Amino acid sequence: MLDVELVSPERILYTGQASFVLARTVEGGDIAFLTGHAPFIGALEICTVKITADEGGDLYFAVHGGFVEVSADQVTILSDVAELREEIDVPRAERARDAAEAALRNDADDEEAQAALKRAEIRLATAGAATSASAAHH
Repeated sequence: MLDVELVSPERILYTGQASFVLARTVEGGDIAFLTGHAPFIGALEICTVKITADEGGDLYFAVHGGFVEVSADQVTILSDVAELREEIDVPRAERARDAAEAALRNDADDEEAQAALKRAEIRLATAGAATSASAAHH
């Protein structure tokens, strides 16, 4: 078993044991952590993190950057912003996506709008992860 902790500046979102953790790193793409994984430190992409908990099945989190560290069967995810799937405000994320898309139609190089769009899309993909786990990878 892995000891997993997912922490944002506001709170601890998850702490417990898990058999599997899936995240996406900035330079390495998707990476899965299982018991016995080699030590690892990486910067996180804006992504959906999946934790297969020892009790409670799969948990999904929208994570907006941060770092993941793995050492001696301990996985620590430090995120700038993170939300549990069940806490995502879908209508708000849809409005943010629409606003970002409108801004990008006016200025395709608007980096702030590009980042806002990516965050909104990850929130929406994570919110839909229960019905479509593959949505987190598009």
